Amino acid sequence: MAAPPVVDIPLVDERLAEDLANGLASVEKLLRSSVESEDAFVTQTSRHLIEAGGKRFRAMLVLLAAQFGNPDAPGIVPGAVVIELTHLATLYHDDVMDEAPVRRGSQSANARWDNTVAILTGDYLFAQASEILADLGSEMIRVQARTFSRLVRGQIRETVGPEAGADAIAHYIDVLADKTGSLIATSGRFGAMLAGAPPTVTERLTDAYEAIGVAWQLGDDLIDVAAQPVESGKTPGTDLREGVRTLPVLYALASDDPADARLRELLAGPVAEEDVEETLTLLRANPAMVLARQELTRWTDRAKAALAGLPDIPARTALIALCDYVVERSG
Repeated sequence: MAAPPVVDIPLVDERLAEDLANGLASVEKLLRSSVESEDAFVTQTSRHLIEAGGKRFRAMLVLLAAQFGNPDAPGIVPGAVVIELTHLATLYHDDVMDEAPVRRGSQSANARWDNTVAILTGDYLFAQASEILADLGSEMIRVQARTFSRLVRGQIRETVGPEAGADAIAHYIDVLADKTGSLIATSGRFGAMLAGAPPTVTERLTDAYEAIGVAWQLGDDLIDVAAQPVESGKTPGTDLREGVRTLPVLYALASDDPADARLRELLAGPVAEEDVEETLTLLRANPAMVLARQELTRWTDRAKAALAGLPDIPARTALIALCDYVVERSG
């Protein structure tokens, strides 16, 4: 039997695939039990996004990093659950800030109940993550605190936007590194540390994972413009409709080419529904897309450079394949 894919990446090594599948099953079990409360309503709201699905991408990354030490160490599954709970908590809060009606194909918590319930549920998940973390040691608590600080800083910087005269593209990349890259980086650090991997391995994994996190989000930026609905399962131009200035948009707005005047006009704010198709057509043909793909490739190359210094084991092969996948999925 062929090894099952992880995030659409075929794992050549069947033993690694089996280890990851077993580990993710343990993560899922602990994830669900960790949000149980004697209050049935709290349990219901906390399980809302867990039951909506998700690939448990960050948990899988913890398990992959653990392969560079002792993958059976007792703290690895709890560490992966801490990462997933933190990620889920940020989704509850993000949906409130974005006024999002849907998350993972289901009604968002703020839409199903209200903003207050969604915010408090996110807070509850952060608290549950902290309780698990307390059993993993003071160094893990310190790492998580620094990560949480970066997550919040990234969200604040995204909300406020770049300062007058600042480089909007550099600001955007910094926000991605804090909002997305930091937690994925900590997935690598947790997995390696809890597995007892050497410090040099831990640092390389952390650097590689952060680069993968930034690249993943840059890939999403490209998919929103380039992908067809049948291929991606997503509606192209979602960010354009919401006025979100992703990397291709920022590059297009930075252009001083007179030929781009119409595109810059369309991208000045949220794109009206009747203008979405024209905007997508112009943006797909614009050099901004090439520049955005080059930036994505720079980040995956950075990840591969860090991974190159790691022991040559199946987990490293899988992580390099993940870098290639991040590029391929963007079109």
